[in-house]
Amino acid sequence: MCGIVGYWDAKGAEISIVEKMTGQMKHRGPDDRGSWRNKKGDITFGHRRLSIVDLSPAGHQPMHSPCGRFTLIYNGEIYNAKDLRLDLEGEGGNFNWCGHSDTEVLLAALMHWGVENALSKLNGMFAFALWDDFERTLLLARDRVGEKPLYYGLSSSTFMFCSELKSLVVHPEWRGEIDRDALALYLRYNYVPAPFSIYQGIKKLPPAHYVVVRDVGRSVTEPICYWNLGSIAEQANSFEQIEEEDAILELEALLSNAVFRRMNADVPLGAFLSGGYDSTMIVALMQAQSRKPIKTFTIGFYEKGYNEAIYAKNVAKHLGTDHTELYVTSKHAMDVIPKLSLIWDEPFSDSSQIPFLLVSELAKKYVTVSLSGDGGDELFYGYKRYLRGQQIWSKLDNIPLSIRKILACGLRAVSGRTVEKFFRFLPKTWQIAYLADRLPKLADIINKDSGESFYHRLVSNWSAQRLDVHPYVEPSTIFDNKDFLLRLPSLSERMMYIDTMTYLPDDILTKVDRASMAVGLESRVPFLDHRVVEFSWKIPMSMKYRDRNGKWLLRQLLNRYVPRQLMERPKMGFGIPIDDWLRGPLREWGEELLKEDRIRQEGFLDHLTVRKMWCEHISGKRRWHYTMWNLLMFQAWLELQ
Repeated sequence: MCGIVGYWDAKGAEISIVEKMTGQMKHRGPDDRGSWRNKKGDITFGHRRLSIVDLSPAGHQPMHSPCGRFTLIYNGEIYNAKDLRLDLEGEGGNFNWCGHSDTEVLLAALMHWGVENALSKLNGMFAFALWDDFERTLLLARDRVGEKPLYYGLSSSTFMFCSELKSLVVHPEWRGEIDRDALALYLRYNYVPAPFSIYQGIKKLPPAHYVVVRDVGRSVTEPICYWNLGSIAEQANSFEQIEEEDAILELEALLSNAVFRRMNADVPLGAFLSGGYDSTMIVALMQAQSRKPIKTFTIGFYEKGYNEAIYAKNVAKHLGTDHTELYVTSKHAMDVIPKLSLIWDEPFSDSSQIPFLLVSELAKKYVTVSLSGDGGDELFYGYKRYLRGQQIWSKLDNIPLSIRKILACGLRAVSGRTVEKFFRFLPKTWQIAYLADRLPKLADIINKDSGESFYHRLVSNWSAQRLDVHPYVEPSTIFDNKDFLLRLPSLSERMMYIDTMTYLPDDILTKVDRASMAVGLESRVPFLDHRVVEFSWKIPMSMKYRDRNGKWLLRQLLNRYVPRQLMERPKMGFGIPIDDWLRGPLREWGEELLKEDRIRQEGFLDHLTVRKMWCEHISGKRRWHYTMWNLLMFQAWLELQ
């Protein structure tokens, strides 16, 4: 696990500059650093290393091929490196191995098999840059699901790439102009989705893609896909005839092997344990393959509605892990909030970033690698919004759109408070909590003409139009590719596919990577082994959703390791009580960032709208906490520019 950076400049590249750029990422690689410049002197690489496998100098980067033609820098872990090494040797290649690092295997694989074939054989998380001195080309590639980040693009006339944007800001040619169109996307989703970044001219390389760069960075291919989740999704439910017991056993074999591969490390290893199905499944499989208690870590809250620590403790006791927990207070949050914008580099407002950063800090005191249960919701139909979304849309779709449009107009015209008063006279089962806050979104949702548009609004924070972010044009995203989405079997598959392509890499995995790497901790995600991903799309929906619950197949497997009564409880998100904290201990911080004069002078947001919403939230009139966190994280990030 590491950080990579480099730049290509016709005027010449300097080692001193790239070393300053790598210095911005020393948290990603505290164990070693390296830099290199080609003989012509126009391209340079920098690398920071967190040593996990082969701690010797034999794993040092940048790494050069024996013939001197290729130079590689790489961030990540190739979990099947030992198998690939045997395959390379079995094909008669003359390899004079210097050590047993996966970097050396990756370089040999790229040389021996070529880019496409090598990428298809890799099982791991990675982002890498490969320089070909003979062809004078630069190759940039990213793993299948997007666990490791990679940015690239032109600033002035200099081509740059990096693991984290903070590396670019110290380059003399850096301009760093904010992309207002990308800002509009951030305000909608709470993150900036690939291929966009918050800066003009800088892109995120999409997962499962690579680009080839030529002519001193002036020629860059469009991203080339080497693993197509869309094609896999189109074949959804192809295991319709599989027996339930066979499906359970196959999932167990695949997940067990994914966990086994991710337990390979020459440093201390543990796992995050929330007590939910996904993390419990991973920890159970780890403990089943370990001779000693696995170290597990969890975060708790004193606020009841957010606390899963008691469940995690019970699971840890049953599995026999070496468990450590930390209860979080608003003071913990205040201590880390100043760090958030520095850690995430561009606006990012998933408030669970705070507890994940804290649990990463906790784990780092004991281990260098920690496995997580991320990805299970997207693959096995675990989010509440899937279940509710499918139910709501199936009912709405039976009502003519013309009638729904009239109803939407009526909802927008009526006061939310008035409707709440009316609902108090109805049976409790008909009442909707916080109806006044949800009414505007409800009006938008019932006005949609397709399940895809409905889901788009469901997962949107809001439209940037509401804040007058101008001039801007909100770029097209996966939601606009309706021709393809309609080829998927059902709305359920479409929702899961959309999230796997967007929310998973750009929110969940971004949160995991930045938080863990900020403290020098490597996080590994067994559910995102590509074999598990492919299997999850082949099994029928009846094995994901049954008895009004998602993750049916995963639950059946987990019941063989953990008693059912320990797990049967309502699903809780990994969130924080941001609603109460913004009205209390975080209020002064929020007031400073959302001052009217400040917002007006900055010129990105409509100061009157922002102030109105902030006052409504503070007074308790409305619950705008998610929206306020979205704005506060942008303002905090902007303050550092």
